[in-house]
Amino acid sequence: MQSDQLFIVCSPSGAGKTTLCHKLLERFADLRFSVSHTTRERRANEVDGHDYHFVDDATFDRMIAAGDFVEWAHVHSHRYGTSHAELRAAAEQGRSILFDVDFQGAAQIRVKVPGAVAIFILPPSLAELRRRLEERRTETPASLELRFRNALREIEAYPQFDYVVVNDELPCAVETLCGIVLAERARRGRRAEAAERLLCEAGKLSRSASSPRAG
Repeated sequence: MQSDQLFIVCSPSGAGKTTLCHKLLERFADLRFSVSHTTRERRANEVDGHDYHFVDDATFDRMIAAGDFVEWAHVHSHRYGTSHAELRAAAEQGRSILFDVDFQGAAQIRVKVPGAVAIFILPPSLAELRRRLEERRTETPASLELRFRNALREIEAYPQFDYVVVNDELPCAVETLCGIVLAERARRGRRAEAAERLLCEAGKLSRSASSPRAG
């Protein structure tokens, strides 16, 4: 288990990153979801402390002043932030951590944790992105237009990421995302300790076989 692995998943609103993150958590039991703090209103299907920590502006201001956030940013007229407590909890549990953040938050995390793996989710088209936003029925016409306009600025940030996944067919996108996690866990640097342990064992066997036997 890689307790120090950090995975960042980012996308424009409506591209499907929340759904993909949930699928990823279902496949990897050792992944812990980083629950962000936000000042936006809770939606009907959301649970405080599970989807987000919903706080007011005064509380968010106090957390900024206290240095409680690893990252925070203004997103769609609200503020979102990841607390240091989320990282500590993952470390104490020996689990990898999954961040669902915007591109500003992703950049801040990577400055502080250069080894974090950053994945950007793209919609198949802007027309499909608008359709998904409208289908959610969680936005006012004004907030929908704001999210759609912001999507173009967010997509421009894709070069900052290690991987890009197009969420056209959900099952395919899930498999691609899971493949990225598996590939990252198989990197030479992360498996070097296991290889060196085998080489050490081989050396001991060789010395044992070549040593004189009493007799």
